[in-house]
Amino acid sequence: MASLPAFAQNPQAFLAAVGKDPRMIVHDAVTGVVETPVQLLREHLLTPKELLFVRNNQLPPGSLTLSPFPATDWELELSGLVAPAMTVSFSDLAGIEQSEVVAVLQCAGNGRAFYSQTAMAKGTQWQRGGMGQIRWKGVRLKQLLDSSGLMVDEDARFLTAEGRDSPASSDDDDYEQSVPLADVLETALLATHMNGEPIPAIHGGPLRLVLPGYYGSMNVKWVSRLRFEKEASRSRHHAQRYRTFRERIEPGSQPEARAETTHPTWRQKIKSVIWNPVNDERRLVGPLTVSGVSWNDGRTEIVAVEISLDGGNTWQRVNVEAPLSPYGWHPWNVTFWYGWKRYLDGGGTAMEFRVRAFDALGRSQPDDGAVHWNPSGYEWFGVDSVKISLH
Repeated sequence: MASLPAFAQNPQAFLAAVGKDPRMIVHDAVTGVVETPVQLLREHLLTPKELLFVRNNQLPPGSLTLSPFPATDWELELSGLVAPAMTVSFSDLAGIEQSEVVAVLQCAGNGRAFYSQTAMAKGTQWQRGGMGQIRWKGVRLKQLLDSSGLMVDEDARFLTAEGRDSPASSDDDDYEQSVPLADVLETALLATHMNGEPIPAIHGGPLRLVLPGYYGSMNVKWVSRLRFEKEASRSRHHAQRYRTFRERIEPGSQPEARAETTHPTWRQKIKSVIWNPVNDERRLVGPLTVSGVSWNDGRTEIVAVEISLDGGNTWQRVNVEAPLSPYGWHPWNVTFWYGWKRYLDGGGTAMEFRVRAFDALGRSQPDDGAVHWNPSGYEWFGVDSVKISLH
């Protein structure tokens, strides 16, 4: 890794240097790990680059900036079980039909801090702000293959992506991820633009693999090579790191992550987040609007969002707005007038709101998200809960 910039140990200097909003939460000012408070997320339907979370495993030199990465010499190699193998320039991509998609970009560790209610999971203690909603623009992988006359062998089961970044240390594997080719062939986007602008370097520009509905860990930044392969990557980042266990494990335990006992962090689970009010907020007694967003992997329609004021004993449906795309946020809201005061804890001044979503297949969020506890704290999607006090 390149030498660390002088501001790397100073969170506010870091935010200023890279161009992020000074109200962001800095978890790591070395590689760049930054979370967005929900109070900022809720201000925009599309998350501006200044407010979008940051999570980096590896860093190309000069990438800690909201400025675009130079793209004049950028090339994308297509290799493996594809014929003919070829290299595509950045300018070549600009000459191919462009597509857009709005999708939630979410760190696989978003919500990790909530596992600590049962047992601490290792890694950045993200709460709700390791995500954003982005309008991506670029070339669909299928369109690139068709326009270039490339043929993918029928034995190619996985698409493996790697970026131009180098391993964090000389004894570590390079960061790369594999996804099922058949599942992403029609939707994968080689993105060059984010919300109408060239993708900033810190967010994987000039070229990022965008897989709508997949966790951010699979949306490989600074992508420079796509391999079409029969087997998935053996890099530890794919084979051991970004995985959850198939069966429930004891919270706090550290079992070995093996292919036969785990799943990769691929498609996003159905999830809801309360935007307003925020946790521990103080409110005057009176009418109160509760709002937030729900989303999933975009493959199955979200049909309902429900809220509870009595600890999950009873639930009522809320108003759900149409998303910008199946892969995007489904904004929701409900206004309580005065009857809700009967739910105050023991007649006191504390109030809790709980929210969950349902898709057309009946899938929802577990009341206790810790049932899916894993040592790395991935894929938290438990019922969201916010407590406020009244005065």
